[in-house]
Amino acid sequence: MMAGREYVNLVKEIEKLKKDRRAVILSHYYQRPEIQEIADFVGDSLELSQKAARTDARVIVFCGVHFMAESAAILSPDKIVLLPEENAGCPMADMITAVDLERWKEKFPRATVVCYVNTSAEVKAQSDVACTSANAVKVIGSLPAGEDILFIPDKNLGSYVARQTGRKIHLWEGFCRTHDRLGAEDILAAKREHPDALVLVHPECRPEVIELADAVASTSGILRFARESGAKRFIIGTEVGILFQLARQCPGKEFFPASPKMVCPNMKATTLEKVHRALLTLEPRVTVPPDVRERALRSLSRMLAVV
Repeated sequence: MMAGREYVNLVKEIEKLKKDRRAVILSHYYQRPEIQEIADFVGDSLELSQKAARTDARVIVFCGVHFMAESAAILSPDKIVLLPEENAGCPMADMITAVDLERWKEKFPRATVVCYVNTSAEVKAQSDVACTSANAVKVIGSLPAGEDILFIPDKNLGSYVARQTGRKIHLWEGFCRTHDRLGAEDILAAKREHPDALVLVHPECRPEVIELADAVASTSGILRFARESGAKRFIIGTEVGILFQLARQCPGKEFFPASPKMVCPNMKATTLEKVHRALLTLEPRVTVPPDVRERALRSLSRMLAVV
């Protein structure tokens, strides 16, 4: 982080620009602490887009990755959506394209396509219903029994949902590079070091990691579990950025990363300087073509009708 006075001056300038631009700043839980500190809202990706849509802001500054900014553009077509680091992508979202999905659907013409929100707008537009890590079990459970289900793109989340619902699900071979690198040996090593700690992991983790967890939840779910639990020590199996909010929301409790490998470089690419530049120039902008937006919005709306 930059020197104290330089940091204070930059934050003041961001606040001034935010007011002048009528902007709202969104930060995902995995962002750098200094980004979370200046944000108006900190949360999960879709939750943030929903909150921004309910504001009267003219500009949305999304400190996250590309598919998240697209979701904001889908829900707020009349607002300017900025992604401070234009190269902040999601490798998992990139593991399936609209063309890939179209070809897969040809093999299962009657199947229902459930897309994780960690997908591009074009892929959402080709899907029947979206889901988040928090509501995937409920969305899948709402589908008629015996229906063919294609789940994209995360095989780990899809596998977890299949086990929870007892449904047969065809899984795309995608994965989160950060969560998938966490192994059972990492959890066991962390447990040896902190034997009295509960293990909380994200459902994007591998099945063998999930088997060792005391609780499996989305990022917001991990925060809620930690706040409400009577336990005082936790091993956290998700991206390390969440530790900042865990410490802030759960004073008197201790949190240990399951592995130092749990860092997403794309989530760490946004800096205060880039947020400042985005507000100053109103670039880089993220837009979604109207026809794609309309079809992608349907998949999100169907999800919201269920949950």
